[in-house]
This record gives sequence, C-alpha cells and structure tokens, in this order.
Amino acid sequence: MDSPEVHARRIRSFVLREGRITPAQQRAFDAHWPRCGLDYAGAPRDFDAVFGRRAPRVLEIGFGNGEALAWAAAHDPARDYLGIEVHGPGVGRLMNALAAQGSDNVRIYKHDAVEVLEREIAPASLAEVRIWFPDPWPKKRHHKRRLIQPGFVALLAARVAPGGLLHLATDWADYAAHMLEVLEAAPQWRNRLGAGRYAERPPWRIETHFERRGMRLGHGVWDLLYERT
Repeated sequence: MDSPEVHARRIRSFVLREGRITPAQQRAFDAHWPRCGLDYAGAPRDFDAVFGRRAPRVLEIGFGNGEALAWAAAHDPARDYLGIEVHGPGVGRLMNALAAQGSDNVRIYKHDAVEVLEREIAPASLAEVRIWFPDPWPKKRHHKRRLIQPGFVALLAARVAPGGLLHLATDWADYAAHMLEVLEAAPQWRNRLGAGRYAERPPWRIETHFERRGMRLGHGVWDLLYERT
C-alpha cells in the first residue's frame, strides 16, 4: 500500500496564475527574502536554527496576500510561523507587512506545500496547521484537485504533534461538506466540537478582505477544528 506521502504527492493543489509583481513587491524580495524566505532544499530543516529559538510552530498553507499571517505574527509572538504560498505577489505583500511591523517570527516558502511537508518538515514537529479558503475547485470534474483529500490529511497528521490542531475554513458549502467527510473518516483526527460539527470562527482567525468579499456575494463561511489523536 502506498504511504500517505505517496498519495499526497499526486495532489497538485494549485494552478500557478502568477499575477504581475509590482516594483514594491520586487523590492520586497530583494530586501527581505534573505531574512524571511526559505529556499526549498528537499532535506529536513532545523527550524530551531532557522528561528534562533525553540517554540511551537504553526504552518499556514496558501496564505494568499498574507493579511491573516501578518496579524497572527504580531499578536502571537511566542510562536513561530511558517507560511507556504506559490504566488509571488502575495509573498511580496507579506514580506513588506512583516518588515513594516517588525515581526521576525515568520519564515516563508514559495513552493508546493506537499513537497515541503514531505521533505523539509520533521514528523510530529508542528503545533498547528491552518488552511483557510483553499481553492474550492467548484466544478465536479475538478474535485480531485482539491487539497483536502484522505492522503493529504494523513500526511498532515504525520507532521502534527499529538494534541495539535488542524484548522480549515472555506466559503464554499460543497467544499465544507467534503472537508467534513474527509476529516470525519480520518482516524488520526478528532473533531474538537464533536462528530460532524462545524465551529464558529475562532478569535485567532481574523475576518480577511477575501472573506468579506465572499460574504458580500452571499457565501457562508465554515470553520473546522480537528485535534491530532
């Protein structure tokens, strides 16, 4: 039987539609990537050395423009944050925001999340994983491209310490139901609210510009909180 890593590797969680990087964002890469960025090397990473301390680590996959991650870094300085995002403009915006607020507890990958999880993050080394508003791939023929699949949540379980948290959020009802079905069937995860239940938006997930836009379009929002067993 294939390992969770093999199953997860088959998922391509994004299609790279790179937006135009502004001069300010390009300057962000030039000025801040050496401090904030992590170049994918395909080998286990010593994050204690990267951050210069030992602290609980939170991973956000697909942070978009970085609004929520920058807020978290400023309001939760006792923990270290890893962000993964493949779109350059969002990475540039986040680095500018981190520099402006003086946060040094975030490091960023501009790379595929599955490969980073497989190769660079040690087993049971994460306190929390956040995946907020991933691409819903709304057309039925594209559902296989959705990030939240059994193989991927098994890979996450291998990287999150027992008692750690997986926090998902989406504004697509169909994807919310899919997420719930996948997580309820995963033996490594337990619903914090009770079997089959969604959560209210917790205080650590701010309402982002993206979320407000979706709500104006009539979308609901669903949060799911699962603990690593």
